[in-house]
Amino acid sequence: MSDLPFGFSPSGDDDDERRSENKRRADKSDNDATPGDPGNPQNPFGFAMGGAEGFDPSQLGQMFSQLGNMFSGMGAGMAPGAGGGPVNYQVATNLARQQIGNFTPVLDKETQAVADAVRLADVWLDDVTTFPGGVRQAVAWTPVTWLEESMPTWKRLCDPVATQLSRTWEQNLPAEAAQFAGPMMGMLTQMSGMAFGTQLGQGLGQLAKEVLTSTDVGLPLAPEGTAVLLPEAIASFAEGLEQPAQEIILFLAAREAAHVRLFTHVGWLRQRLLSTVEEYARGISIDFSGIADMTSGIDPQELLSDPSKLEELIGSSASFEPTTTPEQQAALARLETLLALVEGWVEQVVSKALDDRIPSAAALTETMRRRRATGGPAEQTFATLVGLELRPRKVREASALWRQLLEAGDISTRDGVWAHPDLMPDADDLDHPAAFIDGVIGGGASSFDDPIAQLEATLAQERADQESRGDKPDGSADSPDSDDPPRDSGAS
Repeated sequence: MSDLPFGFSPSGDDDDERRSENKRRADKSDNDATPGDPGNPQNPFGFAMGGAEGFDPSQLGQMFSQLGNMFSGMGAGMAPGAGGGPVNYQVATNLARQQIGNFTPVLDKETQAVADAVRLADVWLDDVTTFPGGVRQAVAWTPVTWLEESMPTWKRLCDPVATQLSRTWEQNLPAEAAQFAGPMMGMLTQMSGMAFGTQLGQGLGQLAKEVLTSTDVGLPLAPEGTAVLLPEAIASFAEGLEQPAQEIILFLAAREAAHVRLFTHVGWLRQRLLSTVEEYARGISIDFSGIADMTSGIDPQELLSDPSKLEELIGSSASFEPTTTPEQQAALARLETLLALVEGWVEQVVSKALDDRIPSAAALTETMRRRRATGGPAEQTFATLVGLELRPRKVREASALWRQLLEAGDISTRDGVWAHPDLMPDADDLDHPAAFIDGVIGGGASSFDDPIAQLEATLAQERADQESRGDKPDGSADSPDSDDPPRDSGAS
């Protein structure tokens, strides 16, 4: 794809603006990646000391100096206190930026191209959904911009998981290890945050180079009302497909605009996705038998003489597999189902909007399905974060349910299901959609349209039933009691 339309340029473009910007960033990266720099992937924790046969007190000051530098920033310019908390996000950001490396700056023509593509796609979507347009701004992002803009959401997702893991780690540390670690617990906590930050940074660095839109992982990572396309990743994505680049860009713009509509007008959806992850995190527990085995042979003097041993201990504990409780399994199932329903709805809406306009729409839809099946960004992200894989089978079944609901009813019937979380199908409904569809078509989705009107209708029906039985409002009846003798009208 040597000449992408809409102003998109392929990766490797020799435009003067790109070349000068890339050289500047490369020079900066080369100067920053010193051997002791935490951004150096060969030494991510910044330790300069190796193992020692014995403990040399003269090395103690050097070791704590290195630990202080490590805690204060893993790189120059880190603000004081930024490394606190269950995850060291400064470490995550530094490592992610290092992994991103050189990137192609966004040109003005690409920003305009994104705005044009999203605007056109939004017009087409008007005909296939009752949700009005939700895009207030369409922009083009670089991988670094994606990293910076999405970090607040990642913090909200990662904090509860890492906090619970850290708390569980401290509470369940074997007695001997806890007694030894007591004076060093503050340092252990900081190193634990760095271990989580390292894992997160490596994942986000790779993800930033692959995502095509802000909703590519299934979550709304951009500010509300903002549609985002990443031109550099889209150019690389287009190079591997035998489809017109113009159609690829419009297809991705339509998917992004559909996601934005859904998250903008279904007020409970964003919060429900994030709170389900938090619900999962509250139940995390860890099997500590492995840590007990690992700490039983630790020599405290060795930890002081060789800080890499301490790093290894904390890093190993951060990667221990959590045990999953039934409550957590239920939370993961709900999260998996909700993500599948979002993706399935977007797939159906975009297919309806583009089928008659873009010949390659069906092929591109199947490409996105294969991308998920081979471990795309969504699967990698959730597998790392919460141990969840968004199975393609569930997405296919969710898409089929939305299609069948549209065929049995209409657009309003299908989109009306999003009115309240209690109306949404669950995992069983995805496996057996017929009963769910019958319930919706029979009025199951209408009871939440106007709850006040529904209540008034119920009360009116109860009054009508009372009047038809001759009941008084207080529950008494006008007819004589059956236990009283009949009154003789002719009696004097």
